[in-house]
Amino acid sequence: MKRTRHILLAVGLLLTTLFAADSNGRKIMLRNEPEYPEIAVKMALHGTVKLRAYINPDGSVRRVEYIGGHPLLAESAVKAVKNWKYEPAPKESSEIIEVKF
Repeated sequence: MKRTRHILLAVGLLLTTLFAADSNGRKIMLRNEPEYPEIAVKMALHGTVKLRAYINPDGSVRRVEYIGGHPLLAESAVKAVKNWKYEPAPKESSEIIEVKF
């Protein structure tokens, strides 16, 4: 029982380390703020949109996926993140991004 618990703990720590290494993040070199949608202004809508950005080795954003947040804010957030520029890296990476409105 104790051995199983130790093995599970070791595997958990290993996975945490692997994911942490992946999520260190690339530095953003150019960041354009999203436009606040007019309808959101009228509704006094605020919130956070969660996205996943796939970044090419040259630092350009290849693709952006909407993960969560208010749908009225999502399009503006996706449009802005597509124009972001990251520092170059040896290979493609992905980042989880939260855009606050």
